[in-house]
Amino acid sequence: MLKSGRYPLLLTSLLTVIFFGNTTWIHVKAQLAQVLIERAWAMTLDTSNTNRPWTWADFWPVARMVDKQSGKVLYVLSSASGESLSFGPGHMNGSALPATAGTSIIAAHRDTHFEFLKNIKKGDVINIQRPDGFSSNYQVVGRKVVDIRNAKLTIEPGRAALKLVTCYPFDAVVPGGSKRLVVELLRVGGRLKG
Repeated sequence: MLKSGRYPLLLTSLLTVIFFGNTTWIHVKAQLAQVLIERAWAMTLDTSNTNRPWTWADFWPVARMVDKQSGKVLYVLSSASGESLSFGPGHMNGSALPATAGTSIIAAHRDTHFEFLKNIKKGDVINIQRPDGFSSNYQVVGRKVVDIRNAKLTIEPGRAALKLVTCYPFDAVVPGGSKRLVVELLRVGGRLKG
């Protein structure tokens, strides 16, 4: 039988293991998924067909994103649903596909795939590759924090733009909230065809 003085220590220890175990699992899952998604992307480039990273996935990679400053490589998924965002950045439905004419919006979690946005600044460059192999550079022209309860992301059909969106602030104890960091980028080097 446990003495009553040990309960708080045991409970605290158990909660610590659960919390850090869950946090570690989220990061491991996010990194492992990117390996499987990378394989699906390579098959997409080879075959020109969409390929799911695993058989039960309801999403597939639609672009490859490279942060030129850090060298970080990410694969953008066809959906920005809560489930797919656990595995990688997601393309927001209703926006242009990445590296095509129009504004493309990509969202990801602040504590996994878009953690690098904490240090992104004006002038930084992101490269986006499409499934047909074409790639295009986008340069950061601004970043702002918005409250999603009263701000809407604008999509400009004729403008070759990219918006990266993640929860804000990066060090928030409770995930979610209503604030989002929006990093705005414009294509470097002219217009794109759809």
